[in-house]
Formats: sequence, structure tokens, C-alpha cells
Amino acid sequence: MDQDLIAAAGKGDLARISALLKQRANVNGRDAQGRTPVMAATYGRHAGAVEALLRAGADVNQRDQMLNNPFLYAGAEGLLDIVKLAAAAGADPRLTNRYGGTALIPAAERGHVEVVDWLLDNTKVEVNHVNRLGWTALLEAIASGALTPSEAAELGKLVEAHVKAIEATEFQRRLEYLEAANQGRHRP
Repeated sequence: MDQDLIAAAGKGDLARISALLKQRANVNGRDAQGRTPVMAATYGRHAGAVEALLRAGADVNQRDQMLNNPFLYAGAEGLLDIVKLAAAAGADPRLTNRYGGTALIPAAERGHVEVVDWLLDNTKVEVNHVNRLGWTALLEAIASGALTPSEAAELGKLVEAHVKAIEATEFQRRLEYLEAANQGRHRP
């Protein structure tokens, strides 16, 4: 029955999903590739099925053998509706894909400007996260070469967020240095 739920989710068959959930199919069951029903629905780009499964208690943070979860995969594929559903269901923006990247990095690399903007405005995704390849979202966006001029202009928001994060980090580092130096002067 659990495998039937995964298959129905992959097809976006809401009636079958509902029937199987009523029969107590495991909303977090897995197939041989480690996919859960909500991950199968995400791979199939079925936002309605994703929403139904999340409402039924699907764990949005479970990753399959490819280390994808709905939030990561939807970000990489530019599926803003599913990104929003996953975030609302408690997706952890710190989780990483098989390359060690957050949802922001492949979204920027592939030019999914609406997803990038939404992630920066609505989540706590780390703008300066470095993946296992040594790339940040900003570097991926620049290096991909796949961006149109208008996409590159819109990714200016990513650049601004990157600079602000660096400035904030540098300011915090300097403040901590000054506080430590000040404490050192006042010790008996």
C-alpha cells in the first residue's frame, strides 16, 4: 500500500492519494530509491499532491538517496509553488543536496530568479553558504553563463544580499575584537 501511495503521488492522482491515506498508507513510506510520497509528487511537479501530502503529515525534510527533499529539488528546478509549500511546512533551509549546496545555490546557477528572490526574502537560507565544490550562490550565478541579461540584472538582489551578509559578518567580527580588547584593558 505504501508503494501505491508513492506511485499515486508521482502521478499527482489526488483521489488515489486520499483513498490510500484513509486506508492508513504511510505518508512517509519510502521506495527503493528512498523517495517518500511527497518527494515523488515533487519530482512529478504536482503541487496539489505535495500540498495534500504535507497536510497529511509528510516530513518535508526527509531526503532520498540522491539527497533531495522537496525544498531542495523544487529550488533547483524553479518550482516556486512547491518551494513555498515546503517552506510553509517547515523545510530546513540549512539542509544540503548531494553537492553540499542549499536550495539557493542551484536556483541561482540555473537562473531561477523568482525562486532566488523568494528564498532571500522569506527564508533564513545562508546567502554565503559554500558547497562542496567551493561555490556560493553568487559564484554559481556568475559562472554558469546561462543567464540572460535580464536574469543577471535581477540577480543583482542576490549580489546585494551577499554584500550585506559580508558587511554584517565583518562588522560583527570587528565588534567582537573591540569588545575583547576592551575587556583585556580593564582586567586587574
